[in-house]
Amino acid sequence: MDIVVFGANGPTGRLVVERASAEGHAVTAVTRHPETFPVRGPLLRVIEADIHDPAAVERAVAGQDAVISALGVPYGKDPVTVYSAGATHITQAMTKHGVRRLVAVTSTVLFGTPAPGENLLFRKVLEPAVMRFMGRTVYDDMRRLEAVVRDTDLDWTILRPGGLFDTDTVSDYGVGTSRLPGRYTARIDLAHELVRQVVDAGHVRAFVDVRTTENTPTFLQLIRKEAAGGKGVRG
Repeated sequence: MDIVVFGANGPTGRLVVERASAEGHAVTAVTRHPETFPVRGPLLRVIEADIHDPAAVERAVAGQDAVISALGVPYGKDPVTVYSAGATHITQAMTKHGVRRLVAVTSTVLFGTPAPGENLLFRKVLEPAVMRFMGRTVYDDMRRLEAVVRDTDLDWTILRPGGLFDTDTVSDYGVGTSRLPGRYTARIDLAHELVRQVVDAGHVRAFVDVRTTENTPTFLQLIRKEAAGGKGVRG
């Protein structure tokens, strides 16, 4: 397949590019800083584009079979538009050029339900504090992304991972259309599922949780990383 990846220069995006390239797909990696992009491959094309530039997005989408959005930004107080602007410009370009398949990333908290089996402190205090304070602007824009995508007639899937962390190998992770038990998702598992959803066209027009249960971090470790400027799925 010909697959374009937005947010390709982020920690998840790079893994997506590596995974798709390893499977033999022709990948177009979109980043604002192509000079810093570390992945190389015979079927890989790296192009410069800003998600806020609709003309640049359109050029990247033209001629593709599918689009993966691994866009993201770290928590902060300033208003966030990366997700919603990206969704708007990507879906407009896909519609114009007849590209049907879109797989994007938001967050498990957008299910709006507590994690099954989670303790009271996490459900009532810790997670709401992250949603309403540390990550409010990010989650607000993720909701706008979902609304934009949901209102199209594209063959979309939105993955809603938990707290992202790094590990070296793909695990036996869980996938479901409702919120799954557990707090975390390994980026390599998320990247694997992003590519799998594109290739298999599973869960079309659905929101999908992706959950890692092996060798996960503690909640404190994850929050410390975010407070220090963790990039989520950013590109």
